[in-house]
Amino acid sequence: MYLTKEVKGEIFKKHGKSEKDTGSTEGQIALFTHRINHLTEHLKKNRKDFNTERSLVKMVGKRRSLLDYLKRKDIERYRAIIKELGIRK
Repeated sequence: MYLTKEVKGEIFKKHGKSEKDTGSTEGQIALFTHRINHLTEHLKKNRKDFNTERSLVKMVGKRRSLLDYLKRKDIERYRAIIKELGIRK
């Protein structure tokens, strides 16, 4: 499996407050970004996998909601996470 417990812990430690803090907005956005990148690569190989495509669209929407929330609450944290993850071009 591509997303093991260790990988999740590393993502939360790097982008969240700590490895145990799985509820931080930045940590969740980073996790969604990791999963979105993985599914995007999968869909490049399997163009007709419509269930995965639907999951990808839902995940992008959830990440967008979290980013909107963070933008409303703290614009500096929003800008930092966007730059760190390279979401915007």
